[in-house]
Amino acid sequence: MDLRQKKLLLKIAKNSVESAVTGSSNEPPKVDDPDLLQQCGCFVTLKNGNQLRGCIGQFTSDKPLADLVDEMGVSASRRDPRFLTNPITPEELPELNIEISVLSPLEKTGNPLSLEIGTHGIYIISGLSSGCLLPQVAVETGWSKEEFLSYCCQYKAGLAPDAWQDPATDVYLFTAEAFDEDWQII
Repeated sequence: MDLRQKKLLLKIAKNSVESAVTGSSNEPPKVDDPDLLQQCGCFVTLKNGNQLRGCIGQFTSDKPLADLVDEMGVSASRRDPRFLTNPITPEELPELNIEISVLSPLEKTGNPLSLEIGTHGIYIISGLSSGCLLPQVAVETGWSKEEFLSYCCQYKAGLAPDAWQDPATDVYLFTAEAFDEDWQII
């Protein structure tokens, strides 16, 4: 993805977040770029300084990436269940940093320790429980592979910390092209 495409996706996300927070109308720009019309998953993460304020995404999509970014921007700013009692305020908007992670398809692994820290995100499923962490989380926290997998199991999926070792648990790996408004490639 080139800089122009990233700028457009960030503009789409910013407009959707602002309209959701302020209650104003938002008309996403018309997109004709074939790369931004592809159907793939993405996450939109909102931070105020180092404080997480919302992060919503999905792994697959039946709509173009540009439309999904627009939808996830609204969801991250208003529908993240962790922040329903402390929603983003209009006064906070100038301080928000928007990060977009464009995802590769999920790949099931029989060896969770084959993941590469900083390269792979994880999606863990066992029964009706599931949880995921983006690749950048392990780098930001300094976690080892085992800590990354255990945290996802326990705190994201509500499983035992070692559930990733259980043959009944499915572990999927994915990569993400992540970028934010400061033009840092995450």
